[in-house]
Amino acid sequence: MPLALVRDPREMRIVSEKLRRDGRRIAFVPTMGYLHQGHVSLLDAGRRRGDELVLSIFVNPLQFGPGEDLARYPRDLDGDLAKARAAGVDLAFVPDEGAIYGRPPLTSVRVAGLTDGMCGPRRPGHFDGVATVVTKLFHLVQPHVAIFGEKDFQQLAVIRRLVEDLDLDVEIVGMPIVREPDGLAMSSRNAYLAPEERRDALSLFRALAAAEARFKAGERDAARLVAAARAELPPAGRVDYVELRDAASLKAVDTIAAPAVLALAVFIGKTRLIDNRVLRP
Repeated sequence: MPLALVRDPREMRIVSEKLRRDGRRIAFVPTMGYLHQGHVSLLDAGRRRGDELVLSIFVNPLQFGPGEDLARYPRDLDGDLAKARAAGVDLAFVPDEGAIYGRPPLTSVRVAGLTDGMCGPRRPGHFDGVATVVTKLFHLVQPHVAIFGEKDFQQLAVIRRLVEDLDLDVEIVGMPIVREPDGLAMSSRNAYLAPEERRDALSLFRALAAAEARFKAGERDAARLVAAARAELPPAGRVDYVELRDAASLKAVDTIAAPAVLALAVFIGKTRLIDNRVLRP
């Protein structure tokens, strides 16, 4: 069956309403495009969980702050659609900014608490932009299940709480981080990295591995585990944060007694990369 391309939000709603009337289970993978194997793994998961697989490609301006990389965010629609076809996507929803935000929105969705640490204070408004666009997309696509990657751990937590608090009838599935053979977490922003920066970027994986090794050896003190991770990060990289947080509440922890996420963000050159690992006692 050929891949359907929908650009008009009104048409997307009409299509999704018909699919639901016909008893079709809709699986949804929202993305900002420039698809890589990590995205494909989400599509594969969606393919297994629904009768109709919908992919959205939309670079959401609301989640970019001043001075961030909205204008240069990598885009390759033809390549994305080719990957979508190969992954068995039934419908690609590709609206432009004017279609989603016909005029500057006066309404936004904010999830408090979960955004107090990690990326939240460093990217003001980012998660409000994520929560707002995901809410809009859920209303348009009307999925039964939506698939997100665990590399954006805080984003996944925000979306889970958004769905719970607003009683949205959609199952949220998180999928494991997909990595390059050398351990680098796959990200569309990896395309920015020069060869020497690509080598430096491996320090994020080494940092997580070093802390996890200390954890498996019995260390439970958060400060010592964070220090072990920081010791692996290169002087040339600007560390945005290294934090240990409770995996459910995202509150800071001093000692690990329940699953905790070790999350970090590091600038490699001008590129900000994030990664994480869940430590389970």
